[in-house]
Amino acid sequence: MTKETRGTKLYYHLCCFVVFFVVASISLNGFYQKWHFHEEDIPGDNTDASFDRMVDRTAHRPYVYRQLIPAIANGLDRITPQTVRTWLYTRQGSGEDAYLYTITISLTADDEVYFFRYLVAYLATFLFALLALYSLYWLCRALGTPPPAALCASALFMLLFPYVMSVGGFFYDFSELALFALGALMALKLDWWWMIPVAALGEFNKESYMLMVVALYPLMRERSSRRGAMVGVGVLFVVCLAVYYPMRVHFAQNAGGNMEVQWREQLSYFLHPLATMLDTDETYGMRAPRIFTLVPMALLVWTLVRGWKQLPNAIKQHARIAAAINVPLFLLFCSPGEMRDLSMLDLVFVLVLAGNLNRWIEGAGRTEPARVG
Repeated sequence: MTKETRGTKLYYHLCCFVVFFVVASISLNGFYQKWHFHEEDIPGDNTDASFDRMVDRTAHRPYVYRQLIPAIANGLDRITPQTVRTWLYTRQGSGEDAYLYTITISLTADDEVYFFRYLVAYLATFLFALLALYSLYWLCRALGTPPPAALCASALFMLLFPYVMSVGGFFYDFSELALFALGALMALKLDWWWMIPVAALGEFNKESYMLMVVALYPLMRERSSRRGAMVGVGVLFVVCLAVYYPMRVHFAQNAGGNMEVQWREQLSYFLHPLATMLDTDETYGMRAPRIFTLVPMALLVWTLVRGWKQLPNAIKQHARIAAAINVPLFLLFCSPGEMRDLSMLDLVFVLVLAGNLNRWIEGAGRTEPARVG
């Protein structure tokens, strides 16, 4: 590799990092403006899963099971000296020297008991957004998508992510996306046992990871025998159960339930589409149609139809398994219109989007340049 080539690659990597850093910042801010961390007296108030109750481990089930980011916040809070936490809190309260000025409107973030953990959770969510972008990018690249289309698809999806949170949104949605994408990438590129830590972290983040492991079977099959892929899925599923079951037992006395049955609400929602067809939602400070309304859904379906044929067979099989698991669960247990709960299909949409963007870029490259003069 020549010096010029190394310099070119380094420049492109730096450009990619800048793009992803900016996109992750924008996406996190779009989510945060809508939902914060579900503290009281602010947008997105949900006392069943408010930040203080999540880190105090008193939130309602099933929210309290989603402990990855709260555990990171609590762990760093325990090992960080009190003098450091007090110094950070004092700087935060000074206004101009605040590290995260945007969170000072939150009473929970201004509470010295929770400030440091809130700061850690905010930064951890940003880092997971950044990890999601890189994982999505490399997943697209692993399937043969050229860098420009892979970068654009990953960035565009992350910018759209807050729009998907039209009914609700939580900090663990970013870490779920990151760990889903990382797991899929590892299933394609590595032997399954390398995925054990990711599966454990994914399950610690949200109980849906054990289901995603099943949908990764076609990707594991690409580099393994049928028996090897089935063994891998089985072991990873057991790893997820080994993480989930103790949490379920530990939090058995918390209020709430393991699942919220909402199929009647879903049925009513879909039987009366005209009532919600023109609903709007504010994201990034602008009001726009909600994701489950007419125009966004038409664009989504169009994107899927245009890009489906270009997907590799392994991804098509993954999509079918993910849909067979996720769609019935969505209809039975999720709030109407809460499209973020179709998260097992996020990776498929990104790959379809990447295929469409690549066709566009290649078509533009073949266009004959206009003559001047």
